[in-house]
Amino acid sequence: MEPHKQKRDFCRMPRMLSLTLNGRARTDAVSDNVLLLDYLREIVGLTGTKTGCDGGECGACTVLVDDRPLLSCLTLAARVDGRRVDTVESLAVDGRLSAVQRGFHEKLGSQCGYCTPGFIMASAGLLRRNPRPSEDQIREALGSNICRCTGYVKIIEAVQHAAELCAQGLTP
Repeated sequence: MEPHKQKRDFCRMPRMLSLTLNGRARTDAVSDNVLLLDYLREIVGLTGTKTGCDGGECGACTVLVDDRPLLSCLTLAARVDGRRVDTVESLAVDGRLSAVQRGFHEKLGSQCGYCTPGFIMASAGLLRRNPRPSEDQIREALGSNICRCTGYVKIIEAVQHAAELCAQGLTP
């Protein structure tokens, strides 16, 4: 076997990935080259995290890792070993929408909806860290997310409304 071929095969050997995904411990065998986005969608079957640009420019693939927004299309799954990962599927509890989900629903923060999971996760991450953000802080937190269907006014209003709902006791 050629030496360079042997090295490539070694890089694809599976490793055990252990993490807390949406509040539950999980362990899977994954190759070193598997992206977190592909792990979530193809291995776990959580399709709420969207593939958008595949280059870290649109934010549709945003998930929370230890409450911090992270672009899953640029992150190897192996990098989240031992960490807590939350996807949009984790937010509703017993069929009840989270504050951010309600904010987007009640203030019409989405149009086609493709970018919405990424915006919701970036917003949830912000509100977990800062439950009373200013408009400028909201804009900054959502700066790496792109919506191609609408202006951002309704999205900002949705996050402001979600912050009000959090002040009333709802979780982001």
